[in-house]
Amino acid sequence: MAGEPEFDELLNSAQHSAYHLEMRDGYMLDEDYRAWASGGEFDGSDPRWSWWDSLISGAVSRGVEVHRARIISEPVSSYIRYEHEVTGPLNVKAGEVVRWLPRRRATDIALPGNDFWLFDGTTLLINHFSGDGDMTGKEIVTDPGTIKLCASAFATVWERATPHEEYQPD
Repeated sequence: MAGEPEFDELLNSAQHSAYHLEMRDGYMLDEDYRAWASGGEFDGSDPRWSWWDSLISGAVSRGVEVHRARIISEPVSSYIRYEHEVTGPLNVKAGEVVRWLPRRRATDIALPGNDFWLFDGTTLLINHFSGDGDMTGKEIVTDPGTIKLCASAFATVWERATPHEEYQPD
């Protein structure tokens, strides 16, 4: 993957949109999740998260729509409950618009096999994960057919999904 742009480069070069579709019920079980699962609270003011806030707020201030849609199983997993709780102080605070779609309402949507970011409708950053939710790699895709599928999937999910402020996990 040498020579492929990193996420921050792709977002920093986006002019109009950065759309992220997540479809897993669990991701990397990092120290923040473990602390939360042990009864702690997420601290969005932790300096470790300032890079995300700067990156997203910078894109939004340039006029880039940063949208994140999550397809989730219900009742939700512990990880999704954590993710819902941190979305406000992390994602929304930075300027992302986030929506949630219960998986049962996605049955008739043609979905790609992997999570992705779609930048300006022209470039996909595909994220690959292990069964345990650990990141195993990424892939840049510019194939028009694949982009069309992902753009269509995102648009349909976005239309059906519930805004973060209104969604309450089961």
